[in-house]
Amino acid sequence: MNLSTEYKVRLDEALAHSGQRSTKQREHIFSVLLEKRDHPTADEVYVRAKTEMPTISLATVYNCLETLIETRLIRQVNFEREPTRYCPNLTQHAHFYCRESGEIVDIDLPDEVIE
Repeated sequence: MNLSTEYKVRLDEALAHSGQRSTKQREHIFSVLLEKRDHPTADEVYVRAKTEMPTISLATVYNCLETLIETRLIRQVNFEREPTRYCPNLTQHAHFYCRESGEIVDIDLPDEVIE
């Protein structure tokens, strides 16, 4: 899994702005989130990441997710007592959570509704 040039530049700039550097692990976790925008949990990101980076640890995945949140490249999504999920869509939007399927969908709403 490789990041497109646009997202690689975005990642590098965000990390540099926060005094950090890009690593293979951070790039890989970011690409995992961008590849399938289904709001995965950290455990789901870990399982996906291991397919192409079998040596990555769950701790590294959590550290990468925290870094991506700190640099504002992804957001945490929380629903009541559910595990934290991660969203790379940084546009202003809401989330719909289906309790039956567990699916989370991005919903674009007018600014006045979100405010």
